[in-house]
Amino acid sequence: MRDTTQHFRQQYRAAVSPRYNPWLHGGFVLAYGLLCIALLWSTLDRVQPLEWLAVPLALLFFNLCIYVVHRWLGHHKQRFARMFYARHTGDHHSFFTPGLMTYEGRRDWRVILFPAWLIVLHSLLFALPLWGMLGLWNANVAALFASCTVIGYLAYEIFHACEHLPASHPLARLPWIRQMRHLHELHHRRDLMQERNFNIVLPLMDWLFGTLYWQAQDTPVPSHSLTRSTPMTRMQHQVDIPRSSADTLAYAASPRCWPQWHPSSLKVQGADGPLAAGQGFEEDIHAGGRSGHLSWRVEEYLPGQRWRATARGDHGLWLQVTYECQPLANGHSRFVRTLEYRFDSLLMRLGSRLLFKRRIEQESAASMQALCKMAQQAIAQKPAVPAGSPS
Repeated sequence: MRDTTQHFRQQYRAAVSPRYNPWLHGGFVLAYGLLCIALLWSTLDRVQPLEWLAVPLALLFFNLCIYVVHRWLGHHKQRFARMFYARHTGDHHSFFTPGLMTYEGRRDWRVILFPAWLIVLHSLLFALPLWGMLGLWNANVAALFASCTVIGYLAYEIFHACEHLPASHPLARLPWIRQMRHLHELHHRRDLMQERNFNIVLPLMDWLFGTLYWQAQDTPVPSHSLTRSTPMTRMQHQVDIPRSSADTLAYAASPRCWPQWHPSSLKVQGADGPLAAGQGFEEDIHAGGRSGHLSWRVEEYLPGQRWRATARGDHGLWLQVTYECQPLANGHSRFVRTLEYRFDSLLMRLGSRLLFKRRIEQESAASMQALCKMAQQAIAQKPAVPAGSPS
């Protein structure tokens, strides 16, 4: 990985125009931002105490905007933001990787800072319209709110640059920057960059949406073991199926068959047949009234007895499903399905408790009846062995 990163750096630097001036780049962004802030503040007139609340509200709003843009445009290719995706995921995340997070010269600022013209676009298409709309209500609130979106932009640029400083640099040793620098390095891990640590200045939205990930330095913790301390929601349902336990479990443990009997399962991509431990598959779902995507990994398969798999989904969702079969008389079986899930996000945990849980439980109960019906259609009934006949 180190050799690959160094090779990319050599290619990237060779493509940078010899006329590029890092001081002009950084200086223009800072000067233009400060000018916008000064012009907006020049319109303030006898600010009232309640009007100052616009400052923290604007900074929270901008923190959310940065989170959304970074997470959904910087790491997910969208047609209207292809250039941003290519510059961020393609260039920045290839130039800086864990263990190689520091820039080696001022010309490397080009891959750290946003393009200089972006702050102009930000002021004209974001800050200025906000100022105009809020100004219809309160001129002071409008100026404070709009100026704080520019302050947030500059704070992002400054903190991001500090997070790529050498660890020995005095700024990098400041407590706040040191912690954010470590969070940002974790974000640059290939297995985490699409899921964790999108905030640069303050990890508030990462915390609220369950995407904050902290790992002690030099401690190898796999990504699938994140934050297991969150309480689990557990539900269990069962049904008696007139088929053998081995055949029933083999059918249920074939994820490609799930859309046939589970109302929440829309589409499954993976191998056919029952999957063994270590195999993975992808699933599109609509559960509890919400659409989503799950990435599954099979943890255990004991034919005729038990099958267990875990999955990660959007909004910090982690779930585990366990299928168990108990043989009954006459070649029948009792199928038991246990679902355990949790959200890392505080907001989604509240939503689950108030809205999703009841619907998910209803869908799980309905799936048992559908499974019983579909299993009988998919599994041929074995003829009964007459009494006294050799088996």
